[in-house]
Amino acid sequence: MTAARPTFVLVPGAWHLPSTFDLLRGELDALGYASRAVKLPTTGPDPRGGLQDDAAAIRAAIEAIDGPVVVVAHSYGGIPATEGVGGLTNVRHLVYLAAYVPDVNESMFTLHGMPDPDSAEGLFPIGSDPRAQLYADVPKEVADRAISQLVEQRLQPWADRATRAAWRTVPSTYVLSEKDNSLPVELQERMAPRANSVHRIPTSHSPHLSRPAEVAALLDEIVKS
Repeated sequence: MTAARPTFVLVPGAWHLPSTFDLLRGELDALGYASRAVKLPTTGPDPRGGLQDDAAAIRAAIEAIDGPVVVVAHSYGGIPATEGVGGLTNVRHLVYLAAYVPDVNESMFTLHGMPDPDSAEGLFPIGSDPRAQLYADVPKEVADRAISQLVEQRLQPWADRATRAAWRTVPSTYVLSEKDNSLPVELQERMAPRANSVHRIPTSHSPHLSRPAEVAALLDEIVKS
């Protein structure tokens, strides 16, 4: 008998809807993997809540799956994934795709060495040039579509501090994007050793959009190893 193939649960970063993973999901489907992408409550339209709300959404998506799961979290999504997946017995692996890897009592602000904001209410605006920030090596047509689908993002989950660190108990891999204009490579280098293994990919911040087939092949390799 062969072990059941895992379902991939994909967690987007800030400002992004589940559709950001459409290309990657197509490639995973071609390799024979089912996948689901999570809608985070703190991401618009009508964003609400904080880190715990996002973590609960990830847990709910995982608990709805009958069988093994591999969680792939991109960018900010690494924080609620780290918070939310610990203790779920069907989670086989956690993949950080150019993502934040907080420890207990860390937040996005503390990981950047920044003080807590005076108020965590309101929205955090995206930069003036999202193409350069997020999609520097993404084909123009794909980047245009991605930019058109960006939504509002609440500030609160960026300031909320993690209370759990799933990477301490769940096998994990960090995929480091070497030409990242959004999540500094130096910060990725500091966080990556928290995972059990590290892969490097010569892309900007969104390898699932610039090289979806390569990312899918890497995920397949991670699963099989």
